[in-house]
Amino acid sequence: MGREKERMLAGEAYDPTAPELVAERRRASDRCRRYNATAPAEADRRDRLLRELFGEVGGDATVEPPVRCDYGYNVGVGDGFFANYGCVFLDMAPIAFGENCLLGPGVHAYTATHPIDPDGRATGREFGDPVTVGDDVWIGGRAVLTPGVSVGDGAVVAAGAVVVDDVPARTVVGGNPAEEIRNVDGGTDA
Repeated sequence: MGREKERMLAGEAYDPTAPELVAERRRASDRCRRYNATAPAEADRRDRLLRELFGEVGGDATVEPPVRCDYGYNVGVGDGFFANYGCVFLDMAPIAFGENCLLGPGVHAYTATHPIDPDGRATGREFGDPVTVGDDVWIGGRAVLTPGVSVGDGAVVAAGAVVVDDVPARTVVGGNPAEEIRNVDGGTDA
């Protein structure tokens, strides 16, 4: 493993133009392209390709094409995971989804971040900050999870929300930036 990949995986500033990382992004892009070209009737092929693309796929997982990611091997999904059409995972650091997570269309999870200082950004170096999502979480369409956030078990992220802070378990959040709307009471919604 090259030094820049080691830095990336350690959450340190790294050079994304390192040849090894460029090759890995190309490989992930090719895997996404092949996955996205599958038909619904090709369930076995989809499952195999998803397991080649993502680093961890627990049990039964469904991802509706198209899907995009940078590396793929930093994405882990638990049993019962469902991602609707058009999800994007910028995974230079781990993105972990627990069991029974539901993602609406166009959900984005970003681990990529850059220096705040313009001189630091000008170097082209970047780093990643993991995104962690617990079990039984529902993330509405077009929601964005930003670098470093955690979403607790049983939480709901409303459609279009931009999550910039951790979401406590069993909480509903929405807006930009996402704020708590209410606690989940354990009852069923009609």
